[in-house]
Amino acid sequence: MSMNPALWAALGGVAALLLVLVGVALALLVGGRRAEARERDALAAARADVEALRAQLDELSTELVTSRVAAALVAPQVEYVITSAGEPATASAEMPPVDDRAVLSVTLGEPLVKVAALGFGVRRALSAESRNRIAFAMRREVKRARKERRRAARRTRVAQARTAGAEEAA
Repeated sequence: MSMNPALWAALGGVAALLLVLVGVALALLVGGRRAEARERDALAAARADVEALRAQLDELSTELVTSRVAAALVAPQVEYVITSAGEPATASAEMPPVDDRAVLSVTLGEPLVKVAALGFGVRRALSAESRNRIAFAMRREVKRARKERRRAARRTRVAQARTAGAEEAA
């Protein structure tokens, strides 16, 4: 009993397909196990990091507690009031003397700031970038004025030619 060659080809194709599917399944299984192993290693590393951070946090917490205890043992701080708002003024309260250096500093400080600002402005105005920008604007304005003069001269010539042509025709 001999089988049809088409049947043999179909059986061979099915067998090859089964082999390919088994190979893919094995590859996925091996790849999945490797991924699980990598995830386990990453999880173990993360847990180790968490434990290290927890130890560092405990150490810092104990340092903070000891520093607070030491600060509590130091003499308590007295709260000072700077203003005397709402209290009656006393006649004996004198204004503190003003130092000559403070007056000089205030007197010369404002003009010095103005001079510094002026110097900055002059330095910026004389920079190469600013000079180039101004020169470009000037050239553009000169070209515009020249074109305008030429247009005006052309309009004048055309108008004179019309009036001369109108006079000759009359």
